[in-house]
Amino acid sequence: MEITGVELRRIAMPLVSPFRTSFGTESHRDVLLVRVVTPDAEGWGECVAMAEPLYSSEYVDGAAEMLRRFLIPALPAGADPQAVGPALAPFKGHRMAKAALETAVLDARLRASGESLGRFLGATRERVPCGVSVGIMDSVPELLDAVAGYVEEGYVRIKLKIEPGWDVAPVQAVRERFGDDLLLQVDANAAYTLADARHLARLDAFGLLLIEQPLANDDLVQHARLARMLGTPICLDESIESAEHAAAAVSLGACSIVNVKPGRVGGYLEARRIHDLCRASGVAVWCGGMLETGIGRAANVALAALPGFTLPGDTSASRRYYATDVTPPFELADGHLAVPTGPGIGVEPIPEILREVTTSAEWIAR
Repeated sequence: MEITGVELRRIAMPLVSPFRTSFGTESHRDVLLVRVVTPDAEGWGECVAMAEPLYSSEYVDGAAEMLRRFLIPALPAGADPQAVGPALAPFKGHRMAKAALETAVLDARLRASGESLGRFLGATRERVPCGVSVGIMDSVPELLDAVAGYVEEGYVRIKLKIEPGWDVAPVQAVRERFGDDLLLQVDANAAYTLADARHLARLDAFGLLLIEQPLANDDLVQHARLARMLGTPICLDESIESAEHAAAAVSLGACSIVNVKPGRVGGYLEARRIHDLCRASGVAVWCGGMLETGIGRAANVALAALPGFTLPGDTSASRRYYATDVTPPFELADGHLAVPTGPGIGVEPIPEILREVTTSAEWIAR
């Protein structure tokens, strides 16, 4: 199966409502899609880099240039997903760009063989429980209304974004309004320092599942110190970019839970390695989200069906973020999403919708 060419396609996807975190607010997504074409099949991958380097050092323009200039020329001629990682390894970083390319190759290969991504990865479930991530709001009443809507929709877990000045009060309000039975966690996106430990310990009173990435992404040692000062389990997100990072964090005691985002770690093969390592170490994992379209969401749902993913992920329904998705929408049913069973990622873009949202497309022949 020879790769005949790769398409880089940019699409503009407005969000149904602005999504605010400690590092910024998004009202639309500038999404880079990668399409790998072979004589037998084509495959899709979604790059989760943001428009600006706020979540990580990667950003969508940079990812496109990296793919165009370095990664696609280095791609092996044959569509062997296992060979993609080693071929791209000489180029430092740029895991989101690498993940998009590897996923597109993997999707093409699996479509040609008729195998689903879930089966290839080792999924053991036909559906996965879904949580939802709730951004920082202008007021507590606005937050309570938003959470009430997601609870009514059936989401089994609520995650609140927090930052200094928006933490204890909103968490307390949500817990008091919805009771102790609501699965509740918080995500700081590295907004605090170890000097905030006593303040963060106030969150212990609310029975949270976890506090996600409270400190800087490159500070495992401080996370280990903080973990000994809090009753709430620490989960790492931005700090974990590889299985090696996960092993280091676990051995240091920097976390007891890991958020696995395939784009952040370089793709679904590395995500599976992290899953396997954490499962062997007795560390829970769950699948994070980056406001993906149906293309990225389909692959994430397949990953979340692996046995070690024991906590609900941020694999929300399509309408949580997009009024119209580029694939048939993912619909919540009893708090769960069905794992795609078709070949590859199991979904394809709807041509007329894809054309409508496309802002540019570039074909790179091989």
